[in-house]
Amino acid sequence: MAGEGPKLARELNIWEAIGISVALMAPSMAANINPQGMVGVVGGAIPLTFALATVGVLLVAYTFVRLTQRFHHSGSVYGFVGATMGPRAGVVAGWGLLGTYTFYGVVTATASSRFILSFLDSTGIWSAPPDGLVLALVLLVVAGVFWLTISPIRMGTRFLLVVEGATVALILVVALVVLAKLAGGDGPGGQGITFSPFTLAEGTGVSAIFLGIVFGFLSFAGFEAAATLGEETKEPRRDIPRAILGTAVFGGVYFVFVTWVEVMGFGNDEKGLAAFASSGSLFGDLGTQFVGAWLGELITLGAAISAFGCALACSVGASRLLFALARDGIAPPALAQVSATKRTPVLASGVVAVAVLVLEVVLWVIYRPTVAADAEGYTAGSLSVFIASGVIGTLILLVAYVLATVGVVRLLFLGRTRQVAAWEAAIPVLALLLLGYTLYKNIPTTFENKAAVPVMLSVLWLAVGVVFVVVAPGAARRAGEKLTADEGLAPAGTKEIV
Repeated sequence: MAGEGPKLARELNIWEAIGISVALMAPSMAANINPQGMVGVVGGAIPLTFALATVGVLLVAYTFVRLTQRFHHSGSVYGFVGATMGPRAGVVAGWGLLGTYTFYGVVTATASSRFILSFLDSTGIWSAPPDGLVLALVLLVVAGVFWLTISPIRMGTRFLLVVEGATVALILVVALVVLAKLAGGDGPGGQGITFSPFTLAEGTGVSAIFLGIVFGFLSFAGFEAAATLGEETKEPRRDIPRAILGTAVFGGVYFVFVTWVEVMGFGNDEKGLAAFASSGSLFGDLGTQFVGAWLGELITLGAAISAFGCALACSVGASRLLFALARDGIAPPALAQVSATKRTPVLASGVVAVAVLVLEVVLWVIYRPTVAADAEGYTAGSLSVFIASGVIGTLILLVAYVLATVGVVRLLFLGRTRQVAAWEAAIPVLALLLLGYTLYKNIPTTFENKAAVPVMLSVLWLAVGVVFVVVAPGAARRAGEKLTADEGLAPAGTKEIV
């Protein structure tokens, strides 16, 4: 039974809950990589695009704020969707989010390893290390992540806060230095303060800016991760909603500011934007140009540590989801065991670590290193693994967001008694439109090359969850009964949609 044996320790405060969301969103990593995907679409209007993307993310955040005000469950969307749309839909959503966190584990372990190699190369410790070394480093990263995941949860979340906070602080310091030099007219290429990045270039249409918002939206992926700590937070119905909303607001302000500085630092002209698009590390290059090579190397090292912290956040989220699925009879019962000494799900954490390593190897086999870029732009094995696993995780995540948003509409506005003001219905409806269009824009135009592999693997992962609830309806029904018994998650009168 759910009430027997050691339980998860309820000891986290709001700042420690914020740690898991901030670390999984990885603002320091996103600021160094994601803006480059927007240049070809919106030109230098990247901070404007992030400002508009923030509005979209806040629409989605509404769903999680409203749900976590009512429920707290280690399974996050598994529990939320199960409560609002029925257990079968909940199982599919939970399985999907488990896939997202696991594939993001591949993303972040690979990124951390790549940054480590870059640091070794730039400092001269190891000149031009082979790309294949990333795979060996991933093993060490995953081992370290596993150790911290099974440690007492407060230790892990505090580590997340320290790592990501320090890296973000470093980036902000560099941004302020760049801003000060630009204000003084000391830009290395004659750059200065300009607000042109907050305007659209001539000829840029509405569809283009919306495509840019898609890239911005992906930068926020993971902001809701604090929801998985609902059973380990002292005041979950108060602190988890605040953590989720606070992370989304912080991310918006942060991304708008740092991308404004990035565009100005490189220069909002053809030459500057070309350098922006080809940079290996945006703030690393800015640090080198405006201060010195040592600062660029320090930022690269900080990015490696930040990626490690993000990998830890992925592991924590995935292990708690797997724990919840096992506790409710969806996964093997052994995975629901909590260590009597560590008060964490050790076996579930081990399974997640093994899954990350297996997926890493599988993607390395699919995206074998090539001498030159092929038609889809795939080159080095580690870069291809990073890109593909990120796309897979994000597509699955967006589907989970859709299910959660439909669930909140059903719970708040279509029940016997409307629980909030009628005008609020516009918020999740707008969120659904945004999510739907984001998914649509990620559908490839052809399935004859490697660019289609992430979409196919995303569909395959979700299909496993759908097949399970079809062939094992009894397990889903029992999960629903446990959801209700544990804390009355299923609202009265709820009928299954899926």
